[in-house]
Amino acid sequence: MCEYGPPAAALPGGIGISLLKVYDIEAPDGLVGGTPHVHLACSEGYYVIAGSGAVQTLNPKGFTETPLQAGTVVWFDPGTIHRLVNNGGLQILTLMSNSGLPEAGDAVLTLPPEHLTDRDTYLKATTLTGEGEARTPSAMARRNLALEGFAVLRTAYDAEGPSALDPFYEAAIGIVRPQLADWRRRWEQGARRLADETGAALDALETGQAPYLRTAELHQLPAPTELGRHGMCGRLDVYDLNT
Repeated sequence: MCEYGPPAAALPGGIGISLLKVYDIEAPDGLVGGTPHVHLACSEGYYVIAGSGAVQTLNPKGFTETPLQAGTVVWFDPGTIHRLVNNGGLQILTLMSNSGLPEAGDAVLTLPPEHLTDRDTYLKATTLTGEGEARTPSAMARRNLALEGFAVLRTAYDAEGPSALDPFYEAAIGIVRPQLADWRRRWEQGARRLADETGAALDALETGQAPYLRTAELHQLPAPTELGRHGMCGRLDVYDLNT
């Protein structure tokens, strides 16, 4: 049985959060918004705070575009390629599984295949340059490159069906494999630990004992550790979850 005591600073369920202000710069295809990418181990959800737009998704079931407006809640599984479109003032509270693992590297951009051959080649194409606002041009160049690959994937899917995504998935797995030990640590200290604690609580309640109730307290995250960081989809206010 798990040891009881004051819980660590993980959010309920071991999730991660960030505040996202979706990019408002037009892309070469005439749409405004973020960079298409995929998560390999984590689900991600959106709660729309303000503005309007859409999320474009591509997975083995095909391409969809889901409208977003204030109050909309959507989420998607690992393997769903997604791109945010900003029709004006789109702000989102992002909810990420496994202590925010997507912000800790569980994301691969849909670059053209020649940039996905190995991890070093991928990082060379995706690493941003400059500081502050001077970083915006490289963020947009990265986005536009990913949009090229996204268009190729959509065309291939239309012609070949779900199997068209397999080469991209295989390349993405190869790119993230060096990070897996860190991901496992975050999962074990976050979502897995909290799930085990819930199981222990249920065991204790069945016996009529709940000693952990006597150590209950309120927790609060400090202010974001980063404000306006250039992310894949927009500018991020990032919270350090200490996991």
